[in-house]
Amino acid sequence: MEDLRERGKKREGRHRDTWDPFQLNPAGAEKEEKRRCFQLAQHLVAVLVGLAVLAAAVVAKGSLLVLSTLSSPMSRRSPKEKQFYMLMLMFCLVFPNFLVFLKSLWRCSFKSFVPPKMKIMGFICLIEVLVSLGTSVLVLVVMPQFDVLTNLFISGGVCIVSAIMQIIFRLQRDNWKIVFPICSLILTSIGYCMLGIDYYVRVTSYVDRQGSDCYIYVALGIFSSLLVSLCWWENSLQATNRMQDTLSQLDGFRDFVFVISSILRILVIGAVYLIYHKLIAKTILWDNFVLRDGELLKTGLVLFFLQAFCSAACHWFGVVACKIHSVRMSFALPLCCTGPAMLLLGIVLFFTLGWKLDNGTKSESIIEFCDKLLYLNTKNTSVVLLELTRSMCRTSLNSHYFQWPFSMLALEGVCMWSGFVTCTYYVWKIKVQRIERTSQLFVRRLYESAFIDLSLLLNTKMKVPKAKTQESHDEMQKCVIYLCATMWHETYDEMLKILTSMFRLDRYRGDPKEEHKDCFDFECHILMDDAFMTDDDTNKRLVNTYVNDLIHVVIEVYRVFTNKEPDDVSIIETPYGGRLMFVLPEGNMLYVHLKDKLLIRNKKRWSQIMYMYYLLGWKGYIVKNPSKIPQLNNFSRASLVSLDSETFVLPQYDNDNKRKFISDDNTYILALDGDTDFHPKAVILLVDRLRMYDNVGAACGRIHPTGMGPMVWYQKFEYAVGHWLQKTAEHVFGSVLCSPGCFSLFRGSALMDDHILKRYSTTAQRAQEYVQYDQGEDRWLCTLLLQQGWRVEYNAASDAYTNSPQEFEEFYNQRRRWGPSTLANTLDLLHSGPETVKRNESISRIYVFYQMFTVGSSILGPASVTLMIASAFQFVFRLTGTLSIIVACVPPVFYILICFLTKSNTQITIAGIMSVLYAFLMTASFFSIIGDMVIQQTFLTPTGLFLISMAIMYLITALLHPEEFFLIIYGLMYFICIPSGYLLLTIYSLVNMNNVSWGTRETNKGGVEQKKLHNLLCDKTCRCCCWDMKIQVTQETERLIFQQLAGQITQHIPVNAITQNETPLHPALMLEPHTRQDTKKEEAKEEVERPLVDDLRKNAAKSSDLGSSSSDDGAENKSMSSSDEEDSDHDHDDDYMIREAEIPAADWVHPVKEEFLKKLTYFNMKRNLQEQIRYALRNKDYDEVCEDLVLMLTDTLNVELNSVGPEDVLSDYQLEELQLALNRQARQTLKTNRMEKLEKRVKLAIEKTLAAPQVQKLEENENDFWNKLIERYLKPITHSKEHQEEVNRELKSLRNKAVFLYFIINVLWVVATFFLQAIGNDVISIKIPKYYPNGTKSDEFLKVEPLTLMFLLSFAVLLIVQFLAMLYHRVYTLIHVVSYRSSEKNYKEKEEEDTGDGHFIMENPAHNEIFLTTEDL
Repeated sequence: MEDLRERGKKREGRHRDTWDPFQLNPAGAEKEEKRRCFQLAQHLVAVLVGLAVLAAAVVAKGSLLVLSTLSSPMSRRSPKEKQFYMLMLMFCLVFPNFLVFLKSLWRCSFKSFVPPKMKIMGFICLIEVLVSLGTSVLVLVVMPQFDVLTNLFISGGVCIVSAIMQIIFRLQRDNWKIVFPICSLILTSIGYCMLGIDYYVRVTSYVDRQGSDCYIYVALGIFSSLLVSLCWWENSLQATNRMQDTLSQLDGFRDFVFVISSILRILVIGAVYLIYHKLIAKTILWDNFVLRDGELLKTGLVLFFLQAFCSAACHWFGVVACKIHSVRMSFALPLCCTGPAMLLLGIVLFFTLGWKLDNGTKSESIIEFCDKLLYLNTKNTSVVLLELTRSMCRTSLNSHYFQWPFSMLALEGVCMWSGFVTCTYYVWKIKVQRIERTSQLFVRRLYESAFIDLSLLLNTKMKVPKAKTQESHDEMQKCVIYLCATMWHETYDEMLKILTSMFRLDRYRGDPKEEHKDCFDFECHILMDDAFMTDDDTNKRLVNTYVNDLIHVVIEVYRVFTNKEPDDVSIIETPYGGRLMFVLPEGNMLYVHLKDKLLIRNKKRWSQIMYMYYLLGWKGYIVKNPSKIPQLNNFSRASLVSLDSETFVLPQYDNDNKRKFISDDNTYILALDGDTDFHPKAVILLVDRLRMYDNVGAACGRIHPTGMGPMVWYQKFEYAVGHWLQKTAEHVFGSVLCSPGCFSLFRGSALMDDHILKRYSTTAQRAQEYVQYDQGEDRWLCTLLLQQGWRVEYNAASDAYTNSPQEFEEFYNQRRRWGPSTLANTLDLLHSGPETVKRNESISRIYVFYQMFTVGSSILGPASVTLMIASAFQFVFRLTGTLSIIVACVPPVFYILICFLTKSNTQITIAGIMSVLYAFLMTASFFSIIGDMVIQQTFLTPTGLFLISMAIMYLITALLHPEEFFLIIYGLMYFICIPSGYLLLTIYSLVNMNNVSWGTRETNKGGVEQKKLHNLLCDKTCRCCCWDMKIQVTQETERLIFQQLAGQITQHIPVNAITQNETPLHPALMLEPHTRQDTKKEEAKEEVERPLVDDLRKNAAKSSDLGSSSSDDGAENKSMSSSDEEDSDHDHDDDYMIREAEIPAADWVHPVKEEFLKKLTYFNMKRNLQEQIRYALRNKDYDEVCEDLVLMLTDTLNVELNSVGPEDVLSDYQLEELQLALNRQARQTLKTNRMEKLEKRVKLAIEKTLAAPQVQKLEENENDFWNKLIERYLKPITHSKEHQEEVNRELKSLRNKAVFLYFIINVLWVVATFFLQAIGNDVISIKIPKYYPNGTKSDEFLKVEPLTLMFLLSFAVLLIVQFLAMLYHRVYTLIHVVSYRSSEKNYKEKEEEDTGDGHFIMENPAHNEIFLTTEDL
């Protein structure tokens, strides 16, 4: 209700000034706010992850302590049991090394392999051997000799080397923080001393018959702890600036080193186990490995799996906690509390469950209680609990002389725990990016399962300031994003979506001169194809109605976001047509590139090449040559300078300056369609993917089709299934093959790589190239990236919405392009598979096999659908198997003939009719499967299981996508349309492969026909013999004729008085014969257009030397035509056309400028002035003076423009007088409020309000770039008729080959099934036992054909693999979303600091402390 009232107040305010106060309110224009449910979910996830870390660490540590206690020589277990528990203890140490071995071996085998350097490898292997030796000695030799409390405390000493290295290398950000590692070293040393004193007291007081040999194990424990602490040497060294080169070399061959080191570690663990327990202790008897005790086997294996699984789970949840920005609550706190939690759990077990073990009898002392435990059997008690309690009785608590030495053990625990907490203090202050790789969070991939809590804390990477000369990969790198939207005949509503999205991103980013926590800057570029038309009346090149719609959309969206008109608008003539330049509300730039198809190639791929060469080639060149960046030499454009005068660099050059400090790796291009709708979140999530992995060349998001109707419903489920299963499987197992051009982020360095952009700009010459290059340009670009070693990723949380075909014909034409292009690019990638596997570490041989399987399944799609239809015929109509196959093959063969013999429209019409019939049949097929289950009295049939499992799998998949769950409703629509989508559409796309036209959005509403019919009063066609005589009379013609009759006319009738099909009508005749011969018409048209194009290019090349005023005057003068020229002969008419063509390409500028001059009307100016003043004085300290200024300046405006209408545009003289009056009033108001220091800001705000759109000329060097680019790559293609005929022949030949190949493969599959049906199930079939739903087995058997069973099994395996990949992908998507929500931007009012009037700060990314005073200027 409050929103309604707020909008009502704003509307009433507008209504006071104009009779047209109404405006649009596009969806998503309001400011994004954090949703409370997401905040609660974020905290809930953090709490759950923290509890998971704590629980996993406690269970893992507890299981290890239990195994060491059960295998202790002092345990009451039998030697056979002790030997088995010791074996499980050894397996616990081997398990993490085995996991690392498998992962590293996989990466070396199927990813990349870099030969290691022997010196570095030898050093690392030596360290790993020493660490493994220390771990195995401590766990397998020392810990079984100690009690459970000592084993719990002694592990804290493994941080001693890390503390020493922190002290030596001074790794603290602040000098005083060196106290932490010093305290850690002191506390750990005290803990070791307490350990020795405690055991000395035990020996002297004869606690549990403790012998003097324990001193040896104490020394071994301390020594082995020192060896274990070497494990994290790399963490301290990587934090220094001295070892960066060596450690960076290690990253290249780390996988191979881990393969060798993990094997060495396993061998060392096995050697220590055998040497000590076989040769020294002699406790291993080979006969004892034969186990017949089920309880012993169960206990040992459960403890092993608990320890192995929970340690791995603790490591994984710890990584998740860091990635979701919950380092303190979900990572550091649970791990630091693991030791105290274990101690508390032990005390609870000792004092509660321990009393129950005493059969309820109360003991007078702990000594008496411990003595009773010696004679307690295990028949009615737990083995684990009994041994733990007995182990606690081996401490000083069980001393017969005095129990105060137990405080030594307690002090040891406190010192050890405090030592590793102070050593890892930096973990509590660590700053994590929104999403980071595990290698950026942890130094080592391997975790130590024996010390899981200490291992995770010590392995967390120290992030300290790097040297200024070094690039830190641990800090978020600044990047620049170029949003590039290609438009081709979009509607008003579609333009509204893309512009609203860009304005949302502008609001999210804020002022580009200010730092943003996401560290990015951006520019918006819109490239509009076919933006110009030739007016038949004046022969001028003017913008069409698509451009007019775009201008109106920009103005309307600007009003919605700012309540005012666009401030800074520039109109620029370019060699390719024209450019409109806008400064968005927050200061970011929007460029609209208007392409003239007579000057530059049109269509999407060439638009992409155009902006890639411009943004990556040209702008990258001027960045590397700073002298090429244009300086501010036009001080009249004061409106383009920020209100606070914080920089002399114009906004259009701001990103060019910033890009000097940004590498090509951090330069991104966001490819968009003209109807894409997205939010800033979607862009940032894609940027995260490219920031996280250097080898990611592109990333795409989740595309949602929008619209209404059955075709859209079908596509919604199709898109959902494709993204849920197919794209996630590609992302997990290899790389995404296609990043859709409607919403994809590309890395600049990837596009600039060899054989990518250069290859992408190739003109198609052969038939295969026409299909692969131009029919699916986004897939071809991704194929080039993959072949060069780049990875393409998919982010399911990055949502974008785009219009989908709503008509059956448009849908078929779209898929007619996509189908052959997909097949061509996939086959190209598979053909270069061995070479791609070598170059691309994301693509393995297994992934290539997976793609071969999917391609084979798609090729067999028509045959599979045909056989499915045959089964429906067989059940519904009770036909035999062979007859049903024959009947099912008739419609596809019929449609193939239709596609070869008829036109495209007829093919689509018949396909629509057949799709409806097939839909009815698929419905019958669905019920036939259910009926078959009823007849068989079981659903445990291959077909039934397949159908039910697919339904369950899709339901679970939808549940895992809660925001898209409702799409499951469209699954039924998708099911009944399977024959249309996989049979008829496949036939249509293959047979029409020779048609390489776009097929969609081919209409041009901005063309000539609408202008011809404008104000038409008479339109008649008279036929006489072989001539057509057409008469057309417009309102202007009628008016001029009446003026002539009245004798009031003194000028000739203009050319545009009468319109006709080809040439201007003579004013005296008003009619002209219209020939039927198309060939003559085309020849005449070519003769007219050829000089027109040549002259347009000449004028475009010279446009940079022409001023805006002269261009406008020249256009007006040359647009006049005389009646003498109209009365001349045909040759004279040609000369007239040439003279008209010599008009500079500035005829379109004046009409466009008039659209933006509407901001200078009284109504718009009043609203603009109020908003400009509020924006200039947006500091909350200036609220009072701001409102005074708004009130006084509004009154001044009303007085000065009292006689002006609300829709009248002010003249230059009126603007000058109004500016003087407003400046005078502002000066008086500021003086009254004693705020003279704000005069400059207010003056600039007034100038911005009164600034008219500027007509600029292109910089000379950029103009030269465009001319050379067009000449080299983008010159309009003109093929000879012979070439076109040759291409058509090649396309038909390629079509015939593809159809023949598809036809043969599918026919072979159908024929094989047919003959199996003809032979009979009794002869060739697989018998499967029949089970009823209650589990009972029937005497009957289900007979299934081998081919059918093989197809079902293979397809089921494919779906299961995709389903598992989806589960994996959903987990990491959840991590990414939670991490984003924790760092999401809050839209709060900015509180600017006053910079004063004496000086301003000049932005410089390298030096932020340069001050320029006004005297320096």
